[in-house]
Amino acid sequence: MSDDSQRPIIVKKIKKGGHGHHGGAWKIAYADFVTAMMAFFLLMWLLGSATKGDLRGIADYFQNPLKVSMAGGSGAGDSTSVLQGGGLDLSRKAGAYRRSPEQGDKKVLDGLKKKLEEALKNSASGKLAQYKDQILLDITPEGLRVQIVDQQNRPMFKSGSEQMEGYAADILKEIALILNEVPNRLSLSGHTDSAGFAGGDANFSNWELSADRANSSRRQLISGGLAGQKILRVVGLADSVPFDTENPANPVNRRISIIVLNKQAEENIMKLAGKAAGDMEQVDDAATAASAISAAAGPAAGQP
Repeated sequence: MSDDSQRPIIVKKIKKGGHGHHGGAWKIAYADFVTAMMAFFLLMWLLGSATKGDLRGIADYFQNPLKVSMAGGSGAGDSTSVLQGGGLDLSRKAGAYRRSPEQGDKKVLDGLKKKLEEALKNSASGKLAQYKDQILLDITPEGLRVQIVDQQNRPMFKSGSEQMEGYAADILKEIALILNEVPNRLSLSGHTDSAGFAGGDANFSNWELSADRANSSRRQLISGGLAGQKILRVVGLADSVPFDTENPANPVNRRISIIVLNKQAEENIMKLAGKAAGDMEQVDDAATAASAISAAAGPAAGQP
C-alpha cells in the first residue's frame, strides 16, 4: 500500500495541432474558369467590332486553312493593320472600320444628289436651272434616279421619233459632266405615254420608240463627256411604268430615267445577265445534242 501511494501521478496533455492542409486544386480550377470567361468575352468583343471582310477571311481560313495560307486568299479580311489579322488598327479614325459598302454608296449618291440640286438652283453654273421643272431627283433602292420628263408645250423628242430636241440634248450633256465624277455605273430607261401607233404592237410600237429614245439619250450623254463603259443597261419600257398612274396619257409619262446604280443593284444586274447567258448556253448545248442525235438516227432509219 505504501508503495502505491508514493508513485508519482503523471498527467499526459495532448496538444491538438491545426487542421491539415487541404490542397490548392480548387484555385487552379477557378483560375481556369475565369481565364476561359475572359477569353470568351474578348472573342465576343472582337467579333462585334470586326468588318464583314474580316469575318469572311476568318471563315475562309477555318474552311480551308492550307489554301488561304498558301495563296494569300482573303484571310486578312479588310484589315489594313500592320499585323495582319491581329486586332484593330488604332490609327484609323473612330468608326472608320465599321463603314460598310452600303454606307459608302449612300454617301456618294447623297453627295451627287446635292450637287445636282445645287446645279438646278444656280443659273450661273449652267443650263440646268432653266429646266428644273422637268428634272426630278430621288433616291430609290437601286440608287439615285434622275428623271427628265416632258411638258405639254416642251417635249423632249419630236412626236413619234427618237430625234431629240436641242434643249433636251443640252440637259443630258450638262448632267453627263456631273455623273462622270462618280465611279458608279448607270442604267437608262425610256418611257412613253399610252398613245399608241396605228397597227398596234405587232408593228413599230411604243416599245421600240422607248428603246430608241433611251439609246439616243445614251449617245447624248457620251457626247457630253460621259465615259461609255459607265453605262451598264439601256432599256425601253414603253408605257408599262407610268409616272402618272391615274392618267396614262399625261405628257409627264414621256420621260428618260437615269439611275446611278449602287453596288448592290449593279451586282444584281450582272448576276441576272450571267444567269441568262448560262441558260442560253444550256439551250444551245441541248439543241446541238438534239441535232447530233437526229443526224445519227436519220440514215439508220432509212435502211431496210
